[in-house]
Amino acid sequence: MASVNKVILIGNLGRDPEIRYTQAGDPIANFSLATSENWTDKSGQKQERTEWHRVEVFGKTAQVVRDYCTKGKQVYLEVSIHYDEWTDKDGNKK
Repeated sequence: MASVNKVILIGNLGRDPEIRYTQAGDPIANFSLATSENWTDKSGQKQERTEWHRVEVFGKTAQVVRDYCTKGKQVYLEVSIHYDEWTDKDGNKK
């Protein structure tokens, strides 16, 4: 059976994107994205929960982020999730 790695996030940038470049000159953009969920609890009180997502994009997508995205701007992302794994200086996997 096939599987799918696809996520859609609509939220607001928490800060201006950080842009850096590879040795080949390709851009990489890093930014934080806030998504919020609103609901009314059983007692009738309005509740809100905000989740923060760390996002990294490459190439042409990073160019668009660099040119058009600033803190507070609402963005729509349709992406796949990839988790990095590394070993810290004490030999612990993160």
